[in-house]
Amino acid sequence: MNNASLKQRKEAAFARGQGTLTHAYIEKASNAELWDIEGNRYIDLGSGIAVVNTGHNHPKVRAAVQAQLEKFSHTCVMVTPYVSAVELAEKLNAVAPGDTPKKTIFVTTGAEAVENCVKIARAHTGRSGVIAFNGGFHGRTNMTMGLTGKVAPYKSGFGPFPGEIYHAPFPNAYHGVSVEQSLTALNNLFTCDIEPGRVAAIIIEPVQGEGGFYQAPAEFMQALRALCDQHGIVLIADEIQTGFGRTGKMFACEYAGIEPDLLTMAKGIAGGFPIAAVVGKAEIMDAPLPGGLGGTYGGSPLGCVAALAVLDVIEEEQLCQRATEVGARIVESLKTLQNKYPHKIGNVRNLGAMIAMELVNEGDVNRPDAVLTKAIVTEAARNGLILLSCGIRGNVIRFLPALTITDALIEESMQQLDKTFAALL
Repeated sequence: MNNASLKQRKEAAFARGQGTLTHAYIEKASNAELWDIEGNRYIDLGSGIAVVNTGHNHPKVRAAVQAQLEKFSHTCVMVTPYVSAVELAEKLNAVAPGDTPKKTIFVTTGAEAVENCVKIARAHTGRSGVIAFNGGFHGRTNMTMGLTGKVAPYKSGFGPFPGEIYHAPFPNAYHGVSVEQSLTALNNLFTCDIEPGRVAAIIIEPVQGEGGFYQAPAEFMQALRALCDQHGIVLIADEIQTGFGRTGKMFACEYAGIEPDLLTMAKGIAGGFPIAAVVGKAEIMDAPLPGGLGGTYGGSPLGCVAALAVLDVIEEEQLCQRATEVGARIVESLKTLQNKYPHKIGNVRNLGAMIAMELVNEGDVNRPDAVLTKAIVTEAARNGLILLSCGIRGNVIRFLPALTITDALIEESMQQLDKTFAALL
């Protein structure tokens, strides 16, 4: 058995829509390193798409799950609940931004968390409309595809999508979209498409994930908060990719000093175990009637104990601070690389350890180089470095290392990236 034979088996057994970035079939992992079934080693700068913020197979997370497996794996939190679920809800309520009393629900995936935010917002307001932003990504279910502001590959061929969803431009200085322009577009929506009295929620990623790692300016987030307060609209912060220390704070919206009404959590919450949550202001969270929210696997006991361990690790190992250090080290290397290839690397940006490098032709922001982006990701994986791409134009390489990655591995990974560029340019 080798990678090539497993690739053939996978293609015969999996629907083609569930694609694969690399053809390395992993056998074991530790912190920021992976080994495939052929014994090849990889430095992982993707972390399972920002999931293992605490590193692969963290000893504390592993021990918590092993201990729980000795007790039980599932009873359904809606039937016969358990202590770990209550403890986790209490802790998530405590770490969520803002002083307003909070409550939590548990689901299984990030898309479920987003869907439930819409349900809760509609139940609370009695309204139906939802506003999202161009370039945003909120999931692959029917509602969340409708909210997502990128067609290929997420929405192509899957419509029609639910009604009463509207999109506005996301402020993006690099691409010439100002905060003022975005706010003007929102006001135009209220004038031309839906009055604010019919809008249940506005949903935004404080840093766009799949859209290209663009950060919403603090003044824009603050303006959204004021706009929602003015019109009684629920403000949803989608922190599925940005949460749990990734950006240098527990949640990215803290940089803007705002308190969202509802907050989605997933990915980095439990070190690789499937669990997600919605945490929000208690008054809003209690709007749906009993039985209106839930799911069979929501609040899995394995996920709960893993998430409790992750919260301990983030605090004990000071991973928010470490995220800032990791981001600074990688950005320094990327800036050096940009100086070597200014005609190809148009922009380097980060918020903590959420780092992006945007590739263009001849230094022109309006000429994205998706071909080179794909080639770099492919060549890097061939040489033992796992990278991810993103961006509405497919020309952004994103770096999502474990927050526990060592300085030595950062240095090695950046050297390998330099060699990859040199081999292709």
